[in-house]
Amino acid sequence: MNHVVAIVGPTAVGKSDLAIRVAQDLHAEIVNADSRQVYRYMDIGTSKPDLTERALVPHHIINVVDPDEDFNLATYLQLASRAIASIQEQGRLALLVGGTGLYIWSVLEGWSLPQVPPNHGLRNELEARARAEGGYVLYRELRGIDSQAASRIHPRNIRRVIRALEIYHATKQPPSLLLWRSEGPGFPTLIIGLTLERSELYRRIDRRIDRMMKMGLVEEVKGLLERGYGSSLPCMSGIGYKQIGQFLQGELESPCAVEQMKFASHRMARHQYGWFRLGDKRIRWFNAAGSEVAREVVDLCRSL
Repeated sequence: MNHVVAIVGPTAVGKSDLAIRVAQDLHAEIVNADSRQVYRYMDIGTSKPDLTERALVPHHIINVVDPDEDFNLATYLQLASRAIASIQEQGRLALLVGGTGLYIWSVLEGWSLPQVPPNHGLRNELEARARAEGGYVLYRELRGIDSQAASRIHPRNIRRVIRALEIYHATKQPPSLLLWRSEGPGFPTLIIGLTLERSELYRRIDRRIDRMMKMGLVEEVKGLLERGYGSSLPCMSGIGYKQIGQFLQGELESPCAVEQMKFASHRMARHQYGWFRLGDKRIRWFNAAGSEVAREVVDLCRSL
């Protein structure tokens, strides 16, 4: 079976649980498409599959770099391509699972990325400008250079805004001409989308965050800081790690940190619906609250 089946949707909608059930029925393997689960020592705040779940189903591209190591889209594409090829060589089904739209579409559309090495001097200069003037200044600059590139990057994602500007400065070409060239994935695809009524999705998000706190998210972030992984690292600015870091540094009270985590997660879910649109005809949408979703998805995969 040479199809790749993607399971997409917003945070906390139930993608991982569905993927594990489908993978067990079909003897499939899971390729991670969550940009934070690639980091070691970051388990609770990323909702990473635990050891029991990984024993049930092989998972790829989890725990591949330390929190202070650089990890970018080009690296992800290389790892994903290798993982999918390895799974298919065994005659097994690859399930691409996650909510990072950039990662999902780069695989499914077969993006070809420019080989532009990092310019650390320029990065430091742009990061300093973002701190002094606000990140939106850089986003506005990118929009003036290439509105198409800007439309595909969230204004708050300073890291990717800087990368697009870095590519422009190196090539003198609009980043959109280089960043999202599609050569096709080289395999047939099926995209399964999970969705929920918005209020129910927010309730699930809030329950997940409360569960993270009970599981020891504060201790996890404290441990990362004690290992020397400072709050300025890109991965430490992710939801949960940022707010708990501020709590540990005395900048936020615990209840306020939790509320900010929930608010930011709601906002992220809305942003993910921008990557995975309900009107996108490529995606077969299922209501995650349905009791027969796993069976229906398994049947659909068997029909490929």
